Amino acid sequence: MLDSYKQQGQRIQMCRALRTKGITDEAVLAAMEKVPRHWFLDPTLVEIAYDDQAIPILCDQTISQPSTVASQSQLLCLKPGMKVLEIGTGSGYQTAILCELGAKVFSIERQKGLFDKTKLLLRELHYTAKCFLGDGYKGLTEVDYAPFDRIIITCGAPYIPQPLMDQLKPDGIMVIPVGDEQQEMLRITKRPGDEPLVEHFGNCRFVPMLGNVQYKYQ
Repeated sequence: MLDSYKQQGQRIQMCRALRTKGITDEAVLAAMEKVPRHWFLDPTLVEIAYDDQAIPILCDQTISQPSTVASQSQLLCLKPGMKVLEIGTGSGYQTAILCELGAKVFSIERQKGLFDKTKLLLRELHYTAKCFLGDGYKGLTEVDYAPFDRIIITCGAPYIPQPLMDQLKPDGIMVIPVGDEQQEMLRITKRPGDEPLVEHFGNCRFVPMLGNVQYKYQ
């Protein structure tokens, strides 16, 4: 797949802009500079691949804007070798970033058309993420997979799904946008014998989580 000098330069500029928006994790910045975002888009949209905006993909979904991908990745506080559950594979761009950060990625996608295309793309790009078609609300309950060191949700949930909290290791971290029409980005740390630590990181807007969830505005 093509990755021109121009596009490589655009990623360098993108990462410089990310620094001005509070992204300080050098590993995250290196991953963002390495992964060609345009590979995960329709060819007709490659000219805007490195703009800081969400872009439509298949099945009425979107690829998150680079600043959101970088922010969620930074909030995870990842270390190489950690097991990460991703809810909402989408285009696979966030999945690729997690792989570049050294995570062992398990990713769930609800939309079959998107799942089929993205799983094939990730394989072609030699990413070893394990992809699953299913209801992200339920996570992966099989003992071969859970529990996870980190969980990242790339779709808006009206509340924190308890099945996902149950699959998070003690002292594990979940990054999730919570709310109905507009969400707030939360980082939740699971504390043994105590209530989870919930940190707030501002408003955001994601496509809604699909599956076994109830939305007040529907």
